[in-house]
Amino acid sequence: MTTEAKPAQAAEPAEPRIGLLRQIAHGELGAVRVVVLLGVIWLIFQSQNDRFLSAVNLTNLMLQIAAVGTVSVGVVLVLLLGEIDLSVGAVSGLAAAVTAVLSVKHGWLPELAIVAGLTVGLVIGLFYGLMVTFFGIPSFVVTLAGLLGWQGALLYVLGDTGTVNLPESTITDLTNTFFADSVGWAIAAGCIAAFITVELLERRRRQAAGLPVGPMASFLARAVVVAGGLIAATAILNSDRGLPLAAVILIGFCGLFAFITKRTRFGRHIFAVGGNAEAARRAGIRINRIKITVFALGSMMAAAGGILAASRLLAVNQSSGGSDFLLLAIAGPVIAGTSLFGGRGSVWHALLGALVIGSISNGMDLLGLDSDVKYMITGAVLLAAVTLDAVTRQQRQQAGRAA
Repeated sequence: MTTEAKPAQAAEPAEPRIGLLRQIAHGELGAVRVVVLLGVIWLIFQSQNDRFLSAVNLTNLMLQIAAVGTVSVGVVLVLLLGEIDLSVGAVSGLAAAVTAVLSVKHGWLPELAIVAGLTVGLVIGLFYGLMVTFFGIPSFVVTLAGLLGWQGALLYVLGDTGTVNLPESTITDLTNTFFADSVGWAIAAGCIAAFITVELLERRRRQAAGLPVGPMASFLARAVVVAGGLIAATAILNSDRGLPLAAVILIGFCGLFAFITKRTRFGRHIFAVGGNAEAARRAGIRINRIKITVFALGSMMAAAGGILAASRLLAVNQSSGGSDFLLLAIAGPVIAGTSLFGGRGSVWHALLGALVIGSISNGMDLLGLDSDVKYMITGAVLLAAVTLDAVTRQQRQQAGRAA
């Protein structure tokens, strides 16, 4: 009896380390991996240019990623279903054009023009959802057709001028408004309090349902990391122009849809459909309704991102939503750990991925690298992320079969 107990006691300390390594290998701690990657990227660019981590450049970075990060929020929702939307760039450009033309050329109130632009994205998403569900057309094909069609619609809406400059209004204020220091600290405190409250309520709910909850030390560690990050970010931004409204909008969207996907029945149904559509159907989940709603939300978020991009650039033109916008919007969440195969990911990956992609782009701009080098590096990062996603998926499948 004694000789059997000793090996068991000796093996117990090693189990948590094995479990942690297994979680990392299976992509379950993707956020930690991305934060470490982001830190390495920042250190590399800071060593090459000491302006990279300055308050001015970090504020510019937040403004640069607001648009693509907002689009990525919708991309994450679509990817969770195991679907893809290749037209988010074109939709963002078209929605921005509709907003600008209605406001500048037709005299609409800026607020109504913004609502009209968002409505354009919503209707396009509903169309995609209907085509995918009722006609069974792969989302890849439907959205690829949309990529071409909406680019043509963008040119039609802009007309002969080709460019619409935005005067100072509510539209331009979206990315040109900075909060006072006291307001920035109040927003940071509110975010910290909201995070702690939601986490504690979730722990209480799970305990009441008899479900396992993580150790309190783990919760405290997450709270300290979130609070520390928000405090540091607010202090840095306040030392420049202040907390940008665009950053608040992006973080607000991430928080809202993170709550929806993690804390509501609708969100659980999204993961169920993305994980195994047939099993979800047999469980009584209305798959078609879920897909139509997600595509509508995804395209509406693309429209919101396009309006933010127009606000920052103070204009809409024929290239709005073009170039590498689509690549960046999809690459960000994938790099942060959202699976292209569906059923795994987090809306917060939109923010983390946008930070990674935006930091690489911003750093290369500071170093004055040519466009050809920038495209190759960005493409290589995306390929590495997709490869890692495929490898971790295979490892989870092998672990499942072994179990």
